[in-house]
Amino acid sequence: MKAGIIGLGKMGISHCSIIGSHSDIREVSICDSSKFLLSAFKKHSNFECHTDYKRMIKDTKLDFVIIATPTKFHYDMVKYALENNCHVFCEKPFVLSTYEGSELNNIAVENNLVNQVGYHNRFIGTFQATKKYVDFGLIGDIYHIKGAAYGPVVVKEKTETWRSDPAEGGGCLYDYASHVINLMQYIVGATDRVSGTILKNIYSKNVEDAVYSSIFYKNGITGQLSVNWSEETYRKMTTKIEVYGKKGKIVSDAQECQLYLKEEPIEKGFCKGWNSFWITDQTQPVWFNLRGEEYSAQLDYFINCIKKDSVENINSFEQSLQTDTVIEMLRQDAGNIL
Repeated sequence: MKAGIIGLGKMGISHCSIIGSHSDIREVSICDSSKFLLSAFKKHSNFECHTDYKRMIKDTKLDFVIIATPTKFHYDMVKYALENNCHVFCEKPFVLSTYEGSELNNIAVENNLVNQVGYHNRFIGTFQATKKYVDFGLIGDIYHIKGAAYGPVVVKEKTETWRSDPAEGGGCLYDYASHVINLMQYIVGATDRVSGTILKNIYSKNVEDAVYSSIFYKNGITGQLSVNWSEETYRKMTTKIEVYGKKGKIVSDAQECQLYLKEEPIEKGFCKGWNSFWITDQTQPVWFNLRGEEYSAQLDYFINCIKKDSVENINSFEQSLQTDTVIEMLRQDAGNIL
């Protein structure tokens, strides 16, 4: 296949490394506005370099494109790629408007194009195990879920960047909380409404540094969301999910899935009380490990969906649009409407 990557920030460069080593990729074209970055790629890689993404898509006849730019650019870039018969992998969050997201999803469906958004937590083995145990009914009927993420992204007053501009997709809600919202949605289903939302400024002036809210799901399950990217007691972003059922509970992060069962289970391999399952036992090996197996796994999954012509896939535009809908609910509930 012929692949294209738009945007050479942290995630874009990561995708370059992963895609460049994939056995199904024949050619890679990249696009960015930075002449410095492109000069480095021209010198140290065989990637074809561009400054105009439209020309790159048109001239190179790509099979798919990865879009890793700030969120405000996603709509135009995704739409152009889809209209030129390109399968699209887009970094999260999908778009800044559910109206735009719905339009893009419709175009992808009409053109039978594979589409995926980069919510990588769904490819982490411990969170996949959490979903599996919930679906198996191991902890009985689910009545509550808690999702949290903390990390040291903004820990002092700082100069303005894209992270400090809500119109670019900056802020804790879009950049951090979206991961947790999507993960909670993956485990327990679609959101009905939210309540008591707090978008709290700590160091930033124009965007929130923390998000707190109660979430009510359509199946009657309740949830709590707690996210703070100004928490310097954490070395890096740490995500944790707790799921409460009538027969037990699950506590899961990116390293370990802990399953507590109130009674002796019928299923083999489990016992009454605490059961621990480490990420090393839950993760399938990948051909290239950069920052975590999940980043390679999600792109490999995307490429295989293209090979199989499978548009019913994990983290589709449609599923990601549900996450964007919750983000809009949270902003509206907090009285902070774009």
